Amino acid sequence: MAAVALLVSGCAHHRHTASRAPQTAPELEETYPPAPSRPSAAPAASASAGNVPPGHIPPTPLPPGGITKEDIRYVNTHPPILTEVGLATWYSAPYKGRKAANGEVFEDQAFTAAHRTLPMGSLVVVTNLTTGQWAAMRISDRGPFVEGRIVDLTIASAKATGVYRAGLVRVRLDVYQTPKPIDSGGRWCVQVGAFHSERQAIRLKSQLLSKYPDANVIEFPGQESSFWVRIRPQGDNREQAELIAKQLRPAEGEAFLTRLD
Repeated sequence: MAAVALLVSGCAHHRHTASRAPQTAPELEETYPPAPSRPSAAPAASASAGNVPPGHIPPTPLPPGGITKEDIRYVNTHPPILTEVGLATWYSAPYKGRKAANGEVFEDQAFTAAHRTLPMGSLVVVTNLTTGQWAAMRISDRGPFVEGRIVDLTIASAKATGVYRAGLVRVRLDVYQTPKPIDSGGRWCVQVGAFHSERQAIRLKSQLLSKYPDANVIEFPGQESSFWVRIRPQGDNREQAELIAKQLRPAEGEAFLTRLD
């Protein structure tokens, strides 16, 4: 879910201090499909960095449906660790069988969402600040690549939070669990777009390859006839990605610091 917006330190988070009225697990479970039988709500551990080929981001498996009963119980009995407030929208896969950024096939009916910088598999709660509706979900994709928007929801997540009909809603995003540290490590890139023509994207790609010969730069098509450029610094280093984001001044499009893992 200004002409140029550069995110140089990830999304702005602050510690949550306001209390949220807890719901009992049975009440919340009534709004969700039956939870799948899986022993743990935590995503499966990814391969260690030493066993991963350079540039390859291993998949982050999620429970079927996105969340489990254990996830629901956890958010009802624990405080959030971080909070972000901003705009939310919803999205759908542009074509059947598309893989989300976590490596699994995108599902409209799964309780998942897209975020630019939270680690894949993070457990979050999105609350509609207009209606108070909220739902637990996990991060499985990257986006939204629009300034001012902090999270893109699947259709299931959007309906549960009242975002589906409104289309664009101010929400609070509370983070409860992350499989990897938020503020250290990670694998990062800078994503630039959306360009209206492929020629513009290829031109920027050529400029970036000349300026950053050690980086991996690609151009690729996006949704609705748009094109994007992604630059991955050597080692997917966050500090290098932040430096590139600071230096980039694309004539068109916007630049976003984005986490890959």
